[in-house]
Amino acid sequence: MSVMSVPVMVSGRDRAVLRAVSAGRCEFRGGCQPVLLVDGLACADFSAAHRLVDAGLIAAPDPAVPLAPVAITPAGRAALAG
Repeated sequence: MSVMSVPVMVSGRDRAVLRAVSAGRCEFRGGCQPVLLVDGLACADFSAAHRLVDAGLIAAPDPAVPLAPVAITPAGRAALAG
């Protein structure tokens, strides 16, 4: 069985968030609704983290961890490169 990859459309805002994640500037504040922090401040685009996690571009947070760095996935690195 072959696996087909589906291209992911990344907006300029999502690309900026990915660059910040790649630079180590982002953290997830845990809980039932994790909050994406950029440079210690809540990201104004509350849905950005959900879009990027759903697209597989950043790793999903662990709700049990109160504060953790956000990890970019290989797909996220590829989206930045392309």
